[in-house]
Amino acid sequence: MTQYRHEEVEEHRQLSLKLTRNLADPIRVDSSNPDDPMAQLSVVLLALFGQMERTYTLERAAHARAVATAKGRRIGRPSVVDPDKLAYAEHLRTTGHTIAEIVAKTGITRTSLYRHLPPRPPEAVTVAPETAADPGPET
Repeated sequence: MTQYRHEEVEEHRQLSLKLTRNLADPIRVDSSNPDDPMAQLSVVLLALFGQMERTYTLERAAHARAVATAKGRRIGRPSVVDPDKLAYAEHLRTTGHTIAEIVAKTGITRTSLYRHLPPRPPEAVTVAPETAADPGPET
């Protein structure tokens, strides 16, 4: 009887060891089963970490741009338009030349001209009102 009791106790101990978990045990995640709660949790956590990293990257980039601007450094690609040519293009624009003529004379591309030159003020398209001194056609 003691032999039977001893085997039963040993079997119970082995079974309880299998059922007992601690923090050192690996957590099984079956990612092939979308209904598994642990798989869903792992996907959500990975998405959260990706979003956090994206947010932190944007914050670091914005901070770096602010620091560079505060130090007086220009941000972005350097301009390849010669300031003298640009001043000449502005002069041509104010004297009434078309963009095609300015491109031909300065060698600056059309896109760069539109980017750097201020837009012209809109011209009035209304007719001036008639004055009393100007009589209309007589009938």
